Amino acid sequence: MAAVPQTRADESDQPNTYSVTPSQMVQGGVGLWQTPTARMMPEGALSMSYTDNQEYRFMSVSLQLFPWMEATARYTDVRTRLYSNVDDFSGDQTLKDKGLDVKFRLWEESFYLPDISVGFRDFGGTGFFESEFVNASKAVGPFDFHLGLGWGHLGYQNDFTNPFCELRESFCERPDGFSGRGGKVDYQNFFKGPMAVFGGIEYQTPLEGLSLKAEFEGNNYQQDRAGALEQDSRWNFGAVYRWNNFDFSLNYQRGNTIGFGVSYKLNMHTVSQVKIDNPPREIQGIKPPENAAAVKRQKLYNDLRRHGGYVITDLEIDDEQATFYGLQTRYRDRNEGVERVGRILASELPESIQQYHLVEQSNNVPMVDTIIDAAKFREHATYSVPESSVEDTYRRVSPTQQQVDAYEPHRATGAFFSTKFFWTQTFGNPEDFYLYQIGLLSSVGYKFNEHLGIYGGIRTTLLDNFDKFNFTVDAEETFLPRVRTRVREYVSGPMVILDTVFMQWSDRLADNWYYQGYGGYLETMFGGVGGEIMYRPIDSNFAFGVDINYVKQRDPDSTTGFIDYSAVTGFASAYYQPEFLPDTRIRASVGQFLAKDRGINIDFAKRFDSGIVVGAFASFTNVSSEEYGEGSFTKGFYVSVPLDLFILQPATGRGQFPWVPIARDGGQMLNRPVQLIGVTEMRSPFLD
Repeated sequence: MAAVPQTRADESDQPNTYSVTPSQMVQGGVGLWQTPTARMMPEGALSMSYTDNQEYRFMSVSLQLFPWMEATARYTDVRTRLYSNVDDFSGDQTLKDKGLDVKFRLWEESFYLPDISVGFRDFGGTGFFESEFVNASKAVGPFDFHLGLGWGHLGYQNDFTNPFCELRESFCERPDGFSGRGGKVDYQNFFKGPMAVFGGIEYQTPLEGLSLKAEFEGNNYQQDRAGALEQDSRWNFGAVYRWNNFDFSLNYQRGNTIGFGVSYKLNMHTVSQVKIDNPPREIQGIKPPENAAAVKRQKLYNDLRRHGGYVITDLEIDDEQATFYGLQTRYRDRNEGVERVGRILASELPESIQQYHLVEQSNNVPMVDTIIDAAKFREHATYSVPESSVEDTYRRVSPTQQQVDAYEPHRATGAFFSTKFFWTQTFGNPEDFYLYQIGLLSSVGYKFNEHLGIYGGIRTTLLDNFDKFNFTVDAEETFLPRVRTRVREYVSGPMVILDTVFMQWSDRLADNWYYQGYGGYLETMFGGVGGEIMYRPIDSNFAFGVDINYVKQRDPDSTTGFIDYSAVTGFASAYYQPEFLPDTRIRASVGQFLAKDRGINIDFAKRFDSGIVVGAFASFTNVSSEEYGEGSFTKGFYVSVPLDLFILQPATGRGQFPWVPIARDGGQMLNRPVQLIGVTEMRSPFLD
């Protein structure tokens, strides 16, 4: 009998209510051992796995982006092959390969019908395990049955003639895998060549946490990247033991090979951190001052900062309304911030005040006015209205021109200093699989007035293993200027380097319109001048911006010098949060890249309830894959994590962890130090 899916609140402990909980296969992604199933993890589930199967070691991360879509990224270590065919270059480093898989659910299991999914494996890599499949899964008591059809790597047993071959002869043969350059999506290979049946069964034993899996696979192992492998049986067997958030597996494959693995899972919707914090202020029984003149302003400043996380830079109070210019620095959740600030205001301002205006600013530019209805808020805070919500007590609007003109921050000029850790990492290098650099980024600045300032950053390396580099620039022939492939020269220099120094002017142009101009050393590899303008309405699903920059490439052997390469680069960018894909944002930027190639960069980001954002991006330009080089086109992934998931106190801010499989010179964007999409984030929040 088909099970009814649980609500999200329960999914952190139990992925679903099927008797057999889905587990990861050897190469990552929900499956048996070598074959996928139609099952999905709960939305937001993340599984990180390591498996060892004699010739191969796999490290994978699988993410359930939506209830109907699973994505898997994988590194494969091929123990029987060296990193390259040049022994001096490879050393003792074995061959490493990156792969991407996706799986989509076409039909969700019902009482009579099974889960049905379609998937594509290794579609964006070198084709080590390139394959397509359609499969079905059906639960019956403690058993879960699976049956599928596979092409490519999953179909080399060639059980029967590919039916698509009857429609078109080109489907009869499949081009060889191992494309070498990698990166391209070989659409023309989909569902071509031999096909085979695969499937199996899972059994949840009476012993809690222990399940058994048996599969019948469709690969014959004669075209594997590790070489032709002996296969004594198409049946694979094994067990999975679940303990807390870990899965431990042991398997016997091909009738001659023992394998093992471990995976760790969490749910990015429900992951959280216990907080040590005082509850919001109780206002019942508190008598507020009689008029504005009786307000103790210094106490109000202190209480808003200490207990509400709201730092005031300017304010206006009369007997009917109060306006507080400032910034929420502690509470990432908007409702919690309003709740705490509102209770402080309700207890320390006279009842004659009808509205509280919280005008938040960024870069000394008023961005959003949160208007709290004082009477409604008091009813909510004193529990006078049953089941009231703080969301019903306020609304967000754009600041009026009068508010903008009246804003006079207490400190519009002066110097500041801050320090934070940075962490640079790269995987799959010939020198070592994992190379890293850890250090401090010290930021300094001086504001000349509300809009103009000078800013800089000094990068100090504390620990790294970049000394393992055996080359600074690859020997590959390139058709493009080396705008990024010289990166090793920039990151392996002195322990202390000048990262950025630039001047910036920013201001509001009109309601919903913002602009900035900047110039200096804008990033590690480039300096120059530029400007940007952005249209961003309050709480809108759409924003639009244009930037243009003239840049020169910095000299890696000089702190302040440049080399003889310059470019004009800039983009028209549209940002869209589609209602049909909740909690997602799509950015499309059209323009000219650093290497003077032209095209589009697309960024897709998904936000989970915890505040974690997972994103992917890719650039498609007028440069062919052959001219681009290894990887075929620029692409990458990132995870943005809120700071308060790591600490016991509420906090704003976040850190970003990027992963760019291969960075070459085409499709590369300038890493501008300040971008208006970030400056104006509070206008229509996506990250928080």
